[in-house]
Amino acid sequence: MRNLILILGDQLSHDNPVLAGIDTAQDRVLMIEAAGEATHVWSHRARIALFLSAMRHFAGELRKRGLSVDYVSLEDGGGDSLTERLSAALAKAKPRRLLLCEPGEYRLATCIAEACDKAGVPLSIRPDTHFLCSSEDFAAWAKGRRELRMEFFYREMRRRNHVLMQDGKPEGGRWNFDAENRAGFAKGGPGELPQPPRFSPDDITREVLALVERRFPKHPGSLEHFAWPVTRKDALLALADFISHRLPRFGLHQDAMWSGMPFGWHSLLSAALNLKLLDPREVIAAAEQAWRDGAVPLESAEGFIRQILGWREFIRGVYWLDMPGLLEANHFGHERPLPQFYWTGDTAMNCMREAIGQTLSHGYAHHIQRLMVTGNFALLASINPRLVHEWYLAIYVDAVEWAELPNTAGMALYANGGRFTSKPYIASGAYINRMSNYCGNCRYDPKQKTGPRACPFTTLYWNFLDRHEEAFARNPRTVLMARNAARLSAAERAAIRQAAGNILETIHSQ
Repeated sequence: MRNLILILGDQLSHDNPVLAGIDTAQDRVLMIEAAGEATHVWSHRARIALFLSAMRHFAGELRKRGLSVDYVSLEDGGGDSLTERLSAALAKAKPRRLLLCEPGEYRLATCIAEACDKAGVPLSIRPDTHFLCSSEDFAAWAKGRRELRMEFFYREMRRRNHVLMQDGKPEGGRWNFDAENRAGFAKGGPGELPQPPRFSPDDITREVLALVERRFPKHPGSLEHFAWPVTRKDALLALADFISHRLPRFGLHQDAMWSGMPFGWHSLLSAALNLKLLDPREVIAAAEQAWRDGAVPLESAEGFIRQILGWREFIRGVYWLDMPGLLEANHFGHERPLPQFYWTGDTAMNCMREAIGQTLSHGYAHHIQRLMVTGNFALLASINPRLVHEWYLAIYVDAVEWAELPNTAGMALYANGGRFTSKPYIASGAYINRMSNYCGNCRYDPKQKTGPRACPFTTLYWNFLDRHEEAFARNPRTVLMARNAARLSAAERAAIRQAAGNILETIHSQ
């Protein structure tokens, strides 16, 4: 055998660079299911099922192309870890080299390299052409910059790729329409919503669902609602449906939350993108074309494109620039354990119950639910960032570490000390009340800092300001928060500290 070509579970593209120049007479593809990839974080059952089903479908597509595929399934013998299974495959095949597209996780890249070294098999890694900005290009862009800011990177990516540009200038005369994309709902709520397409499980997916129920019965989450696209064909249908039915109103209410509204106008394409069933170029092009055709407003098209061309590419660059240190980042020194209700949704805080309950049902929550509800609470409650990272990586179907870890450590928790954010993203219950109807169905009052009906978000927010007032006063982005904290009397501060202590003691005793 000339090449043993390893394709990982988030590399399911027929344009994968390791498939270029393949010789069916000398090369074989290797795909490995490993229980350890589902248990190194306590993964949501829908996340496990999504990866396994998509992998099995992709292996079938490769075989239809006439490629030889060695597929190691969960049911096959051998160890639980991907490294053990890879080592066994290398010993059996004895290839001249292992060919691999660069992995999306530092841990896997290290383990695969070690397995090859131990087996005496040369490892050849090809750059991941899925992304529009390579890790090397991002590092070059970041070199010498005192601060990394997505907005400036995004503008460069717009110019470089000629997206939403006209004569070298941004369409509409502005780079960013974020200010127009932050509206909440009126009292009546979102009204009738276009429902995203559901992809009914076929025989392969049904077999996977049964396997996951059997092998991982104690893992969190439900498989009842599993209807994610697991093939490129279905992913393209999901993209077309979003562009036609939800992108037109995506922009205005992309930050809004509402009880019983798990999806809103969001694309639900992140899982397909992160598995590489979709290429970001075709997603960006479809959104831009919809605007040029007059089918969607510029604010919606730009807001969505910014998430793909700007934030997604930026976050990947940060991940590879800052690993492995990012994994241990803990700017505030937070060490509290993760409350059990993150795994169950069993809490009196209605916003947390809604966001976590939705996540357990679907394996999905949109960016504001992740950032300003579950992430905001974790920061305010001084939870250890490593534990929060492991929860996010486990609980969402679209979670892959290059995308999840920088968002968690850098955006939600400020654990990297503002490497690419200008302030901690904290808020009291007032923000959640403004952006949702969650507070109207809650036992707590977002306006109250102390007392029996005080909202834990509000209490912990003011406690956080009290603890970090000096640092906040030095930051232009948080100086107003510090001034508000400075108005607290000594008695108010003491009451807030006592109430915060009671809350933290209570949530960790549940």
